[in-house]
Amino acid sequence: MTARRPVKVVAFGGGHGLSASLRALRRASAEIELDITAVVTVGDDGGSSGRLLAERDALLPPGDLRQALAALADDTPVTRRTADVLQYRFAEIPAGGEGPDPLVGHAVGNLLLLGLMEMLGDPVHALDHAAAMVGARGRVLPMARHAVGIEADVRGADPSRPDDVVTVRGQHAVAVTCGHVEAVRIEPADPPICDPVIDAIGAADWLIFGPGSWYTSVLPHLMVPRLAEAITASPARRLVTLNLAADNETLGLSVADHLAALHWYLPGLRVDAVVADGKWVGEPEPVRRAAEALGARLILAPVAVADGSARHDPESLGVALVPVLGADR
Repeated sequence: MTARRPVKVVAFGGGHGLSASLRALRRASAEIELDITAVVTVGDDGGSSGRLLAERDALLPPGDLRQALAALADDTPVTRRTADVLQYRFAEIPAGGEGPDPLVGHAVGNLLLLGLMEMLGDPVHALDHAAAMVGARGRVLPMARHAVGIEADVRGADPSRPDDVVTVRGQHAVAVTCGHVEAVRIEPADPPICDPVIDAIGAADWLIFGPGSWYTSVLPHLMVPRLAEAITASPARRLVTLNLAADNETLGLSVADHLAALHWYLPGLRVDAVVADGKWVGEPEPVRRAAEALGARLILAPVAVADGSARHDPESLGVALVPVLGADR
């Protein structure tokens, strides 16, 4: 009897959304053997990552990469403790010494990844080493080989000029903007990318987009020319996990508009499945039509946490993904 090979999955995104997706895939891997690759947005310029970019001229913002590694960490006591250490963030010490504490606000994993990248000189080698430290059940790769800038044209970003369109620069600024985002782009427009990312996309069975901040975590992948070309050319099937609710950067966008944005930024993109929570999606028919316009079927499933907040439950999302990723096995 021939053994089945693992289902090869590439998940795109960043921050908490990608972390939820990766934890869900780990849950699904208990029933379907998965070969997981995370491709992580590298536009974060806020918090600890932003400080390291500015103060150390870091090659990449490490925060979202760190979260992906922690999400894929193995469940042994040692690897879970190591993952917890990576996520540990230095707090201010009461009655500390004179002057600001340079460690306050930094996550241990951010400093570790920065050190590995400086020491090894290659982000892929650095991430593979960190993945081995946490026994990662998959691989973490950056969207590009160095940080990218994110900027958006926003109508109403300046309350004193509600009808004017202004340019908002930086992922953090775009994410918290008040106004309607009319266009978003990355700088440079054609950043260098890692060959292993292209290899993973070409060999994948499934490409997964979302959940996450649409303009600053999901769509940037579609704006990198070589990534867009590889995604379009890949023989893999494609799945989109929709957000449960709009955030600051997508206020005014309907759930169907989120799907339309994928086609706007990558007209050649075809999608096979769209996963949404039936209680959060509202009237499903417009979403179903938007999914069908991309070639996809809409799958409604209870994937939100039970406390009523707009967060995906990795356990529930993993359960919903099993029959989708395991189809035709």
